[in-house]
Amino acid sequence: AIKSICFAKFPPISSSSPTEYPPRILPPLSLSLSLSLSLCYKLGPEHAVFLAPTRSTNSSTHATTSAASFVCSFVRSEVKDSASLVSRVVRVAAMAIGADGLEEAPPLLLDGEEAAYSRPRRVALFVEPSPFAYISGYKNRFQNFIKHLREMGDEVIVVTNHEGVPQEFHGAKVIGSWSFPCPLYGKVPLSLALSPRIISEVAKFKPDIIHASSPGIMVFGALAIAKLLSVPLVMSYHTHVPVYIPRYTFSWLVEPMWQIIRFLHRAADLTLVPSAAISKDFETAHVISANRIRLWNKGVDSASFHPRFRSHEMRVRLSDGEPEKPLIIHVGRFGREKNLDFLKTVMDRLPGVRIAFIGDGPYRAELEKMFEGMPAVFTGMMQGGELSQAYASGDVFVMPSESETLGQVVLESMSSGVPVVAVRAGGIPDIIPEDVEGRTSFLFAPGDLDDCVGKIRLLLADDEFRGDMGRTARAAMEKCDWRAASKTIRNEFYSSAIDYWRKKQAEIVQPLQWLAQMFMPAPDRVTGGIKQ
Repeated sequence: AIKSICFAKFPPISSSSPTEYPPRILPPLSLSLSLSLSLCYKLGPEHAVFLAPTRSTNSSTHATTSAASFVCSFVRSEVKDSASLVSRVVRVAAMAIGADGLEEAPPLLLDGEEAAYSRPRRVALFVEPSPFAYISGYKNRFQNFIKHLREMGDEVIVVTNHEGVPQEFHGAKVIGSWSFPCPLYGKVPLSLALSPRIISEVAKFKPDIIHASSPGIMVFGALAIAKLLSVPLVMSYHTHVPVYIPRYTFSWLVEPMWQIIRFLHRAADLTLVPSAAISKDFETAHVISANRIRLWNKGVDSASFHPRFRSHEMRVRLSDGEPEKPLIIHVGRFGREKNLDFLKTVMDRLPGVRIAFIGDGPYRAELEKMFEGMPAVFTGMMQGGELSQAYASGDVFVMPSESETLGQVVLESMSSGVPVVAVRAGGIPDIIPEDVEGRTSFLFAPGDLDDCVGKIRLLLADDEFRGDMGRTARAAMEKCDWRAASKTIRNEFYSSAIDYWRKKQAEIVQPLQWLAQMFMPAPDRVTGGIKQ
């Protein structure tokens, strides 16, 4: 019966001409009605509420309710037969849609945009790996984002890997999900985050929007929960896995990886990317249309990464007791995909220059063996004040990675007043655009050893020139504010995602409106004493 109703030809609300609804909206409609009928007739409303809970916002002008929840609002004892069941399903659905004339749902944004923006939201973040225990480029990005969402009045929960997570972060509740090591990259923890405990926690939180990091395993759990709870979903892309695959495994896996990325991001209501280069790659790979992609503006903690943290003691440590020698630094995660072998050929061309590696990763042992007997220091992981001192105490930061979605360490080095020589690839040109290259930092062509070494020599040979470039870089980074970037996501991008989601929901609900009209004829109107 449900299938017959769903595939019937109904005219649109504003027209008498018949039309057949697109196949893509029929499965969810059919599923929703089927769940409603079966659950409420057999199990009772308390079971269906878990599967399709009502979701509302603080605004009386914006409320969305799933079809199953519509039906859960009636008492099972009132249903005497299948006909009255269907009738009551449609009546309750019509009431939720707006039975008085079956009016269209109100728009997401009010006339006063500030009023819409100022409403607190409930945001559920799914982040993998953990931004609290796993050191990566997006650690500071998500930590600052959570902090600023809380400062703007939003309620936040964070679902992430279980190892080393705090109970809360700036007032946001943190939920740890059991994780397992990535088969190809052992130090990266993965988790599906789809246990009954996590589903229950997120359902009780009643999020207005779910935001998941991608790609990974947890993003699948976030997608399932978003669909289960009928909540808008935003995905932000942080690791360019298709570029990494050839360095770790078979190249023929690149296209299947793109297929997975397409599946995930087409299911999301909006995608955030960290750089224009990644947006272009998404368009080239036909992941999603450009109008569903937004740029997560770059930001840096310019108070924590500052030239004032330059330290003679730290420089002695980084130079292995030779602080007077020129010092190159590199900060980051040591992985095969980071092209760190290139630094070995660079150092072979720079006698008398030292290099310090700050960080850790699965490639560290090979890297240490590669630099054995050379003027190199490996410090391991640094955080907090130590990391700030390490950045500020170097002379030049060299970045050889060609696969960065942005390159957060480049921002942090420039904010510390240390010029960068980086490859012109990935998201790095977003940080050092063509119009400021040579004034804030340098770029070199991928694989061009002579270009890279020449620019390093130029900086190391002229202290005044290097100092001027460092100050210019610092001034540029002071404009990259995390709070402004977070506010744009909260006020503009989340609103766009919710608006897009509501339009999709309206397409699904339209057949229900016609069912309501079929079972509930509009009452006769009387105008001027004439019955119409």
